[in-house]
Amino acid sequence: MRQPVTVLWVCDAVKFGQLCSGNPSNSRRTSDRWGQGQYGAGRGTRLHQGLDIKCSDGAAVYAPFDVTLNGKLTVYTDPTKAAINEGINLSGQGLCFKLFYVRPDRTSGTVRKGQRIGTMLPMQSVYPGITSHVHVQMCDKSDPTPYF
Repeated sequence: MRQPVTVLWVCDAVKFGQLCSGNPSNSRRTSDRWGQGQYGAGRGTRLHQGLDIKCSDGAAVYAPFDVTLNGKLTVYTDPTKAAINEGINLSGQGLCFKLFYVRPDRTSGTVRKGQRIGTMLPMQSVYPGITSHVHVQMCDKSDPTPYF
């Protein structure tokens, strides 16, 4: 007697497309004099709650997949960091996430994968010598790494 065969279809996981001009593979910030860019890295008394993707100051920032723009965000309360104190809330592919250090071109509506959504802010002016990057943070502060 033959045993029944069970077939399990696993859908491809959501993956972020290119976030920044000049970084088509979404290379991550590793370690520099300011710290490390992986999720969970130490930040003094707290843990890093996002993933840092390399992005040159002034670079174009793109939608990683079809997204809805859900408003601008403020990253810091410290006025000495005003030059990089912008970001945007996004959702798409069943995910809710934020991009820090990005000046959004607009803050509402929908954008298709690969379309420009903003400009990387001048991180070097606030953190000289850091590897400039977009900080990707999930709305629930879970680890975004599996999506890259």
